[in-house]
Amino acid sequence: MRSRITGTTERPRLNIFRSVKHIYAQAIVDTTGKTLVSASTLSPELRGSLGHPGNVEAAKKVGELLAKKCLERGVQKVIFDRNGYLYHGRIKALAEAARTGGLIF
Repeated sequence: MRSRITGTTERPRLNIFRSVKHIYAQAIVDTTGKTLVSASTLSPELRGSLGHPGNVEAAKKVGELLAKKCLERGVQKVIFDRNGYLYHGRIKALAEAARTGGLIF
């Protein structure tokens, strides 16, 4: 799947990683190998406000934060890389929150 998804400067790759306790998301430009924006349940903006960082509500907040940071950097369109995870639960919540925050997949 990763061989078919490549992020460019116009459309960076929105990569998701989830563990049992946390969820991480970052916008990556694969042509230069640089991370433009990242957000996770460990981000200083969210760390104190989350009850349990491994649930759907926390994933929604990470998606909103990531969308806000991307729009501040001038990134509006991204390519969604769910990293092989099924599109449900926390992955779906993060993606939908990022969409409502202004990102276009």
